[in-house]
Amino acid sequence: MSEPRLTDLALYLRRLGFDMSPAPTLETLRRLQLRHTGVFPFENLTTLSGEPVLIDLPSIEKKVLHEGRGGYCYELNNLYLALLQALGFDARGISGRVVMGQPEGAWTARTHRLSLVTLDGVRYISDVGFGGMVPTAPLLLDTADEQITPHESYRIEQHADGYTLRARVAGEWRAMYIFDLQRQEDIDYAVGNWYVSTHPESPFARQLMVARTGEGWRRTLNNGSFAIHRMGCDSERREVADVQALIGVLESEFDIRVPTHATLMRTLERLIVPQ
Repeated sequence: MSEPRLTDLALYLRRLGFDMSPAPTLETLRRLQLRHTGVFPFENLTTLSGEPVLIDLPSIEKKVLHEGRGGYCYELNNLYLALLQALGFDARGISGRVVMGQPEGAWTARTHRLSLVTLDGVRYISDVGFGGMVPTAPLLLDTADEQITPHESYRIEQHADGYTLRARVAGEWRAMYIFDLQRQEDIDYAVGNWYVSTHPESPFARQLMVARTGEGWRRTLNNGSFAIHRMGCDSERREVADVQALIGVLESEFDIRVPTHATLMRTLERLIVPQ
């Protein structure tokens, strides 16, 4: 698999709160994943604008590090993998099938990107691009035990077809995605990205999805429904009434510099007030 290189590592690290390159340790990995999900939001504005979602590293760097944007798994986890490799981590990309919200036992398309990281022979999955339920800490691969993160608890089940990541939500262990360790090439991610961003049945092409984490909370925006989920408390929810209010939420709550794209504005208006 090709190994892309970042062009502005120092800027990337500064955005994550590091003055210099940290050592490739488990503690560093934990800090990177937690901070990444708080600094760089999950969002799919590009798919709603009708523009192509470019997932080559220079395009992602430009969008996320210089244009005040976020992205989804093919963008954020690509950028993040390049960061891990630049810092000396033994890391590579893998992929999975999102089953969150699907009936138990569902088998969906392979459309999620994440990373496998090995530290002193111990394997972890690390993911910064799974929307409102993104794990905020690396997770041990080879254990079925419950794993505590700064937000929800997770566990990984191994089965004949690979692994299932589950999160404890409202007292239940709900499946998030199925994954395996199969080698992935750039073309595999290109195919998945093309499907996710262009297929008429893809939720990324039909609804706005935005998420960001913080200390003890998650913020989500689904079309016009904005919510703050605080750990151990009831969620705060409100509806956004119009496009200008929606832009205000994207800027103030998610720190996204919203592009002034005519097609995007029309799409957002339609999503807030369905015709």
